[in-house]
Amino acid sequence: MRFQKFSALVPAVLALVIVSCAVSSFDPNTGEVRASASSSSLVSQGIREFDKMKREKRISQDPAHNAQVQRVASHLKSVIQIPNARWEFVVFEDPTPNAFALPGGKVGVHTGLFQITQNDAGLAAVLGHEIAHVVLNHSQQRVNQATGVALGTVLLDTVLSANGADKSTRAVAATGAAAAGTVGLILPYSRKAELQSDQLGTLYMARAGYNPEESIKLWERFSAWRIKKGESESPEFLRTHPLDQSRILALKNFLPTAQREYKPR
Repeated sequence: MRFQKFSALVPAVLALVIVSCAVSSFDPNTGEVRASASSSSLVSQGIREFDKMKREKRISQDPAHNAQVQRVASHLKSVIQIPNARWEFVVFEDPTPNAFALPGGKVGVHTGLFQITQNDAGLAAVLGHEIAHVVLNHSQQRVNQATGVALGTVLLDTVLSANGADKSTRAVAATGAAAAGTVGLILPYSRKAELQSDQLGTLYMARAGYNPEESIKLWERFSAWRIKKGESESPEFLRTHPLDQSRILALKNFLPTAQREYKPR
């Protein structure tokens, strides 16, 4: 009976392994990208969520902001080849300096971001970063990892139960496994994905005719803004995003690669 309970999970494990193997990759040394497609359900979910945002959030009517976003996005899209992307760039009225991307090519920009970007090249660094998230299929990979951690917790509980562990012991083990999966797998991957998107986004902006040095200046402005706001930074190993200084250093190291692709407009 115990073996049957365990063996019933084997097909699910194998399915997860197969799905997890179909991931995107980016080589910062060569700039080479191998993109994998998001699942149709994840793309549909991203499109639905973006449509919901457009209904519920206030869309900016600022002509200068909208024109700048569409202009920069158009230049970036011209150097990106990704099948079936339904690109859409919308400016939302929101004072927080942020932008986001959803599966399917949906990109949102907050009005508060323009105080940080300041010019077309700064905006290109941000949009390039968000586009890179879509191209590298980071959303699908996060789903795969979260599923893997959840399934690993279930498997651990099954093994403990089969060996006579009581509910209290199993609960403690499940909590520990989930925490270990988050700190040891999900958060490091999230930080790595952010650095990948910084670098690939810098390549995109360079190919579109924007000086990649502006990506470094952008993050220096972000860092200065956070310091001015008095924002405290938690230890990097507990963060979904790298520390600003880590991003700046990584971009400086990557700059020679991006400069080789730079063709001024």
